[in-house]
Amino acid sequence: MEPTRQQWYVNCRDAAGRRRDMSVFVDRGNVVVVPPPGEMAVLSPLEVGRLRAALRDAAVVAASREG
Repeated sequence: MEPTRQQWYVNCRDAAGRRRDMSVFVDRGNVVVVPPPGEMAVLSPLEVGRLRAALRDAAVVAASREG
């Protein structure tokens, strides 16, 4: 992995309603989404917007590292 990678965090809940977070980062030009370990991520509409923004930002970073 890249030593100075950017990472974004998005709040969510698991299937039992406990607060968790997902992370998004760029690895070798790819966008990686990491959900809560062994869980599903349940997102509110606001959290979906934050995930979308994190994915957009990560995609921009990944595209800039492809060249």
